[in-house]
Amino acid sequence: MKPPPPDHVGDPVQSPSAVNLPNALTMLRLLLVPVFLWLLLRDGGDDSVSRVWAAIVFVIAGATDFVDGELARRQGLVTTFGKIVDPIADKALTGAALLGLSSLGDLPWWVTIVILVREVGVTLLRFWVIRIGVIPASRGGKAKTAAQMLAILLFLLPVTGWLLTARALVMGIAVLLTLGTGVDYIARVWRLRRLGRTPAPS
Repeated sequence: MKPPPPDHVGDPVQSPSAVNLPNALTMLRLLLVPVFLWLLLRDGGDDSVSRVWAAIVFVIAGATDFVDGELARRQGLVTTFGKIVDPIADKALTGAALLGLSSLGDLPWWVTIVILVREVGVTLLRFWVIRIGVIPASRGGKAKTAAQMLAILLFLLPVTGWLLTARALVMGIAVLLTLGTGVDYIARVWRLRRLGRTPAPS
């Protein structure tokens, strides 16, 4: 009499390997940060060609943020490494741009401080609740990210005329969205900790 086939129900679930394309794109974003900073700060930020190349590198690095997340979700390649390193790479890119622009005198320091305090605070909160659940990105959070990226891009480029007013306006919108979504994130973390489960996206 043949023995019954093994029951695999109790077998441990295999996690995807951390060595995958989404994580490689995340690491590429990190590696592009010093290249971006070098281009931005070259010749005291007065080299227009270098500023344009810095903007190009910034766009490429920012695009990897969208691509790696989509690939990880669609192909089931979400890993603990990605969850930890991806937000760090995001904040490194944004932080480098803001700090570089402020050090050159192109962007007021208070704007950089407000945005970085919010971003670092949200990242720390995300790590605090990561064992309970992942808080999905809200529509406001996505709008905030888009506004920040567009505002930074406009400040990177050597613009003149009405674009100077436009970039200040976009940055103002980005700051307001940064503060508003920060408050919303704190509220959602509070609900998550209290209920012990992931809240629905708002």
